[in-house]
Amino acid sequence: MKISASKADSFVKAPPAELRVALIYGPDEGLVRERAAALGATVVADLMDPFLVCELTGGDISSDPARLGDEVAAIALTGGRRLVRVRDAVDGISKAVKTVLDGAPGDALTILQAGQLGPRSALRKLAEASDAAAAIPCYTDDAFNLERVILETLSANDVRITSEATGWLVGRLGSDRAISRGEMEKLALFAGPGAGIDLNMAMASVGDSAADSMDELIYAAGEGDANGVDLYLMRSLQAGGTAVGILRALTNHLMRLEAAGARIAQGDPVPSVLKSLRPPVFYKLERRFQNQIRIWQGNALARGLRLTLDAELQCKTTGLPEDAICGRALLQIASLARQSQRHVR
Repeated sequence: MKISASKADSFVKAPPAELRVALIYGPDEGLVRERAAALGATVVADLMDPFLVCELTGGDISSDPARLGDEVAAIALTGGRRLVRVRDAVDGISKAVKTVLDGAPGDALTILQAGQLGPRSALRKLAEASDAAAAIPCYTDDAFNLERVILETLSANDVRITSEATGWLVGRLGSDRAISRGEMEKLALFAGPGAGIDLNMAMASVGDSAADSMDELIYAAGEGDANGVDLYLMRSLQAGGTAVGILRALTNHLMRLEAAGARIAQGDPVPSVLKSLRPPVFYKLERRFQNQIRIWQGNALARGLRLTLDAELQCKTTGLPEDAICGRALLQIASLARQSQRHVR
């Protein structure tokens, strides 16, 4: 079965009775772990129960292909359905997984946790083609889902937050679901039960090295700084950023420049335009944002948006290395920025 991203959360909370293998994959490792835990909880009450839960890695199965079938067929001494969790699953274990789907005895549920898998992945094709299996994607949270995570986590801790602070957090988080939840839990602890969080409190409390590197990367591309792109792309990826997340952030940045430029062209004062954007421009970046409004107009803006959107689509559909696609698009954006700057001077 092929499960759409929009239905993934509801699927893992209430899977069909015939499900025997679930492949949970994607660039957001935190979301992969979260959905794997939610699905596993439908089978066993305690994910750490040594009698009902078996933990394997892709490497364990690669070195001993029969191991997976043996664990799936095993009967728990204490009774109950068993859960087999396989971390770092790769295409090399596809034959072992197929053996399980083709008739290994037992009613155990096998959950395979994997990173990004392209459409040509053998493991992904196997899970999508079988009625007893499911392929569940975990893409980087978009603004809507990230806002839901923020409000959900804070509400569970009896903490309120203003829309302005929420908007700012949406612009700062999102590369990894686990990191985003962790930051919100720290923010809730900082505020305390029953408290409210405004923009200043959010800005003072949430630190995200990935977000800092992301900001520098996006602004370097928008200013035409190719050296900055190379430096901060590496830092962003090392800090947990993803190619799709970076491209989406750059698209949003260009769209904000377009919206701000249109209002300024109509005669609105620049300071009021910058303050009214949601989420607001970080105060340390206001001058750079204002300068980029002059760069990204007309044809340059249209070409830039086409580049970022096309690159994101390539990351999701071609199976080519995502980081390389992202890096090429960023350098093309930087080149466009340099060309545009020569025309506006």
